[in-house]
Order: sequence, then structure tokens, then C-alpha cells
Amino acid sequence: MTLKTWQVDFYKTSFLNEEHQFQWQLFICNAQGKIIYQAICEQKEANLSWLFSKLESAMEQEIPDLIQVFRPQLVNLLVAAADKFGIKVEATRRTPKLKEILKKQGINNNFNPVKLEQPPPQTLPENLWGERWQFVTLPVGGLIEFFSDCPIPIVDIPNLLLPINLGLASTVRIPGIIIYGGQTSMYLARWLVDVKPVALNYISTQIGKSGGLVLESDLVDRWILATFEDSDMAKAAQKYELRKNDSQGLHFLVVQPDDSAMTYSGFWLLRHEEI
Repeated sequence: MTLKTWQVDFYKTSFLNEEHQFQWQLFICNAQGKIIYQAICEQKEANLSWLFSKLESAMEQEIPDLIQVFRPQLVNLLVAAADKFGIKVEATRRTPKLKEILKKQGINNNFNPVKLEQPPPQTLPENLWGERWQFVTLPVGGLIEFFSDCPIPIVDIPNLLLPINLGLASTVRIPGIIIYGGQTSMYLARWLVDVKPVALNYISTQIGKSGGLVLESDLVDRWILATFEDSDMAKAAQKYELRKNDSQGLHFLVVQPDDSAMTYSGFWLLRHEEI
């Protein structure tokens, strides 16, 4: 059964009232982009009581099974409000329909409500470093079938990112990264579960010569998974990023103990999400 999902945001807009104070907007749509509810309040009213009352009004139309939120500052407030209705809240960057609508509204008002501040990238804890890693590509059809059926302890394949839902042909090759973790393989995989991977990007420090891999995770976090000063690796990393263009940004991360292809610790299907 498909969950009835709301994507919700409540934020300070660029609009000023007659007293030159910023106003706040509550916006609710479903996963298909249908607008469920909108409301504006003064900054002094932007609190749990107001949010609860408006959610209650919105639920006169329908009651969701799940509420998704991408804004870190809203998570605790929304959890407190939704808890009164017994509805689960999921903090996730993957609220594409909501962001699409908000961005269009923002363009009309020279304001981007989707843009969030990010802290500097953190360094991966030393006890999680793998033995080595490499760039790879796999055909989209075989990739999903293999890792969906393979007995792997941790598999994260969001329905939203399934190639069929992105309109990708089965012949498209998906770029990815394999980390050979050795004895730390499962520790690394479990750590990744906790930080909730979203995307894995190459960031160059000197084009064609050096750079690193930065993991985007949770709502705004970033982690430095690897750095290198090697021209061959830098060229491979540039190809990795170019291949993302052909796959609509779809890519993957695999963690396994070694290169025997006998056992795997974790698999994540990833895609960049604007913040």
C-alpha cells in the first residue's frame, strides 16, 4: 500500500507586513505536487500552537500517513505538532515537488526559500577508513536487479530514485564508487546508515591534479571520505562527474570487505538534491 505523504515547509519569507516585519509561510503539498494547504502568519505567531492549528485545518481535507520535511530548523517543531496527531515525520532532502513549487514562488519574489546554509565538511573518523576505493560504472538494469536480490545486510534503494521512475533506459551506465573496507567494512556501512547518505561528489582542489570525495548526508551535513593528489585519479573523478549528467545525477556507493565479489556490506543509490 502506498503511503499518503505530505511534504511540508514553514519558513520566514521575504514579505513584509505593514509594520515592516517579516511574515512566515506554511506550505503543504503531496508527493505528486498537489497543493494541500497554504497559510501566512506574522513572525510573533510563528510557534507550535499556530502550526498545530493549521495542520489540523489541513487535515480536514485528508490525513497523511507520513510528513516529510527538508528544513533542519523545522524538524523538531513539526515533530512536536505532528505527534499530537500520531503522524510520523521524516527529515529528508528528497522533497522534490515541494522544492520545485517553493523555488518557482521564490523566483517571482527574488527569493530562494530552498537554499540552506551548510556547515564545513567534516573529516571521516579514522577508525572507519577503508583500505582502498575505486570508481566504477555498471549498466542500470543489472545494477538494480543485482543489489535488490543480493543478500546484503544494508541496501538503500529509494523508490523515488528507481531508474524506471527517472525514465532511464536499461542501457545507461551508472557511475559509482566502491570502498573496500577490510575489517572495518561493516563499521563503515553502519556509520553510513546513521548519517543517511544523499550524494557523493568529486570536489577538485586543482583541476586535473588533485581533489577529494565529499559525501552529502542527512539534511545539510558533508563528510570528506577521501582526498588525493594524483592526475590519473583526478581525471577518473572528472569522468565520474560527467557520467552523472548521462544518468540524470543517479550514482551509487558500495561498501565491501574486499574485491572478491563474494560478500557486500552495503549499497546506496544516490542522487544530488538541491539545498
